[in-house]
Amino acid sequence: MENTFVTITGVRNYYGMKPFRVGKIFRIVKEDDNEYDEEAIRAELPMIDTIGYVANSANTVFAGTVSAGRLYDKIDDYAYAQTMFITHSSVIALVLSPEQVEGDDDTPPVKEKDAGNSKPKTKAKIGF
Repeated sequence: MENTFVTITGVRNYYGMKPFRVGKIFRIVKEDDNEYDEEAIRAELPMIDTIGYVANSANTVFAGTVSAGRLYDKIDDYAYAQTMFITHSSVIALVLSPEQVEGDDDTPPVKEKDAGNSKPKTKAKIGF
């Protein structure tokens, strides 16, 4: 999944742009029981729950990003995404594998820049 970007949409139905900042990592989860979209992928943060959805419509998927339908079979039950750009209505995020965020013996964890500090810090947990 190298350099796979997604559009997070529907944020106004939840907490707006408040949960997002450039560099922030959040989880994306397949929502198998979604009655409106059988390929729905929910964006979520711990203790907040749903913060939006991966766009799955030609009207909401920004150019250069993939739809939930194209991503659905490329991830397991969940993956992670890192906020790269924030627009007035949506978020562009880079898709990360669980191994990149949670770490394993071969893959170093993803680093996130702190808003007030130019030095990257290691993220052990998402959304913090």
